[in-house]
Order: sequence, then structure tokens, then C-alpha cells
Amino acid sequence: MDRNIIITGGAGFIGSHVVRLFVNKYPEYRIICVDKLTYAGNLANLADLEQRPNFVFVKADICDLDKMRSLMKEYNVDSIIHLAAESHVDRSIKDPFTFARTNVMGTLSLLQAAKEHWDTLPEKYDGKLFYHISTDEVYGALELTHPEGIDAPFTTKASSGKNHEAYGDEFFVETTAYNPHSPYSASKASSDHFVRAYHDTYGMPTIVTNCSNNYGPYQFPEKLIPLFINNIRHRKPLPVYGKGENVRDWLYVEDHARAIDVIFHKGKVAETYNIGGFNEWKNIDIIRTIISTVDRLLGRAEGEDLDLITYVTDRAGHDLRYAIDSRKLQKELGWEPSLQFEEGIERTVRWYLDNQEWMDNVTSGDYLKYYEEMYKDR
Repeated sequence: MDRNIIITGGAGFIGSHVVRLFVNKYPEYRIICVDKLTYAGNLANLADLEQRPNFVFVKADICDLDKMRSLMKEYNVDSIIHLAAESHVDRSIKDPFTFARTNVMGTLSLLQAAKEHWDTLPEKYDGKLFYHISTDEVYGALELTHPEGIDAPFTTKASSGKNHEAYGDEFFVETTAYNPHSPYSASKASSDHFVRAYHDTYGMPTIVTNCSNNYGPYQFPEKLIPLFINNIRHRKPLPVYGKGENVRDWLYVEDHARAIDVIFHKGKVAETYNIGGFNEWKNIDIIRTIISTVDRLLGRAEGEDLDLITYVTDRAGHDLRYAIDSRKLQKELGWEPSLQFEEGIERTVRWYLDNQEWMDNVTSGDYLKYYEEMYKDR
């Protein structure tokens, strides 16, 4: 194999799309998918790759430093694409220690294992890369500043030069100061700092990317879009925080995987790249769009399920607006998102409706029982 690449969190939502892209696009690369198979990891997400000769799955905890050391040596790993993370904000509020362990100590374990192995090689860091995937939430929050109030986004210029509806005139850029507001974002901010510190202190080749909200197939249904698709299908309540006015920038997951591919191969060491869709939506508008799409695809009357919307007490420390400026990535490396949100959400809704068995296995927890049996002696 030309390269031996560990992809952590590869059985999760974003990770499975990255693994699939690399396995299929680069048959000359050995892809070692490392995943602990917590509730958010599901080997069904990678079922189509099981027999591929350049795909290896390893069930392991990234916090296990000895295991990470052995993997680095066994496969002579030259690169790590690190996606494994606890990522649900509500869970982080209830259990911040788990987030600190996985997101901070897990990242540190990987960094140290990579450093120790690469330091033993004649070429040392030449041709090596530690690529760390982070989030836009580390930057904190942006204000809603458009002139006509919260119901009327204004038009600005996106990085491509095309008009873009935005809910404010400020965006997160690569130099925006970190200002995390939740245990989740604080843990990711800390892990980002460790990655950069390993470059500055030891000379390790690193890259960090910060991405906006992803959506698409295989997302665990605790997240807004798959949760609400499933709830609409079964006519269950749709719990909306506050008034649903929080704004997020959304990116189709396959576009994120393409960005990771481009940055992995063409990005500059020690750089940060923001990945976003220039695609801002209020939560309530996304929910109405999902309802309309699900109702249409299920043959229901238009707006039939709008009454499922239920407003609930807002999340503690709920950031009002995130918006990524990805002009650096577009200008320097030529990447830009391929899908408009309406097309992406249509694909996404169709996938979840067509894969109800996958959804049922996840929501019932049956997939976890299967893995417990499979790995009970390992």
C-alpha cells in the first residue's frame, strides 16, 4: 500500500462517509478504521466496505494509549484523520467528564502515539500528517444583526461571489478567537489546542479544520434532522428549543468528506481551514422544510404534520448563530459545496424513509447488542 491511514470514529456519521470515500477513491491506500463502537458507532454504516482489500476495522478506544501505540507500529501508520469525538451538546451538559476524556485525552493519546512512532523512523515526520477535525462551535456565537429583524435574512456575497442569504454580517474565520460556551465545545477547543501545540513544540505536521453543522445519511437520530424525520413518520412531537430562532450553517456530509479529501492531500501543514456551506437556516425553518418534504414523500397533505411542533425550554448556553466563512478553503484549495440545502434535504429525507430498518435498529438499540456479542471475547 502507498499509504497507511488511520481514520478514527470511522463507524460514526461523518467518519463513515470519509472512510467510504477514501476506500473507494484510493485503492492504493490502506484505511484502518478505528472506532470504539459506542452508541453513535455502527458497523452497518460501513457494510458495503467489509470485503474491500484496503479496508481494516479495529474496535478500540482512542484513550487506550498502549493500543494506539501498537496500531501505529503494526500498520506503520503515516497519517491520522481524527474524527472520533463525543459530539452531542445535550449529553455534554449532563456528563462533561465523558467529553473531556474522549475529546481531550483521546486526542492527546493519538498525538503521543503518533509522535513516538514517527520519531523512531529514519524519515521522522517527512510524509506524515495528523489531521484533526473540529467544529465551528469552538468559536462561540455570532449576533443576529440583519436590518429587518429575525424573520428577514439579508443578502450578502458568499465566498464564490454568489449571493447568499445571511442572518448577520459577521462570520467565523480561521483567526476568530475561541470562545466555547458548552462542555462539548470546550472539550473540542482543548483538543484543537493540543494538536497545534504538538506542531509548535515537536514539529509534528498537523492540520485542523472547523466545520459547520453536517446533515445526511447515517446520522445518529439524536440530532435534529434524522430525529425529526423519524418523529414525523411516526407522528411524534417535534421538540423545538425556545422559539426555534437559533441559526446554523448547514453542510451536506458528502461535501464535508470531499473537503477532508482535498485538505488531506493539498492542505498546508500547521494551517487551519474552515469548512462551511454558506447556508444559514433558522431551526424553525428547517423543521418546516422537513415536515413539508416528509409529508410530500409519504403522500400526506401539505402541512399535515405542522401541529407536531412543540416548543420546549431552551437549552442552557444555547448559542444564537453560527456561520462559517470558508473563502480561504475555496480560494487556496478550490473546494466549494456542491448541493443547495433543498436538494440535500430531499436526498436526506428519502434516505431515512428508504432505510427504516437501519433507523429501527438504531432507535431500538439492537445494533449495540449485536456488537456486544461480536466482541465479547476481544
